[in-house]
Amino acid sequence: MSTKRIAPSILAADFANLQRDIELVNQSEADWFHIDIMDGVFVPNISFGMPVLKAISQHATKTIDVHLMIVDPDRYIQTFADLGADILTVHYEACTHLHRTLQAIKAAGMKAGVALNPHTNVSLLEDVIQDIDLVCLMSVNPGFGGQSFIENTYAKVKKLKALITEKGAATEIEIDGGVNDKNAKALVDAGADVLVAGSFVFRSENPTKTIQNLKTIIS
Repeated sequence: MSTKRIAPSILAADFANLQRDIELVNQSEADWFHIDIMDGVFVPNISFGMPVLKAISQHATKTIDVHLMIVDPDRYIQTFADLGADILTVHYEACTHLHRTLQAIKAAGMKAGVALNPHTNVSLLEDVIQDIDLVCLMSVNPGFGGQSFIENTYAKVKKLKALITEKGAATEIEIDGGVNDKNAKALVDAGADVLVAGSFVFRSENPTKTIQNLKTIIS
């Protein structure tokens, strides 16, 4: 069984002190950097684009997990590979030809992830689960940090875990949104492998300690 991981979401970092927050994650017990790219079309918010990701990847010493909340992600697959993304996650809802997109991500040398919005049923991944390295379940409505956790997520994780097991896939499950020290253990117990934590980490008094506590809870 793989070790459970924490991926602080850079969307919640202090953009005026971005290098400081990148170094903080580098030196913490966190495992991945989670980076949300939003286009203002697929989600009602614009986050940051290529130059910021390039700057992050120049300083980051851990896995860069890029979550594209954009329409037509195929246009940018190679660009994100060139910018240093290790994992590239696209939204099921934004891909007309999901299988083709997954193949293109892998051909560019990255691991391929698929994100599902809260209303999207995990059974829709049945035919491609063996081609997916990571499924990111949105446990809030995508677009803004700091939202409260959707309770149906636990059942969704269990259902997805059952599908992965049934198909003999090696797919990992990531949870994105509203993760904190109250729900982390239950999410991992339900079958989650990676927990994305944004506001809970960066708005805490001691982000390094918060990350350490989360790691303790899930290990």
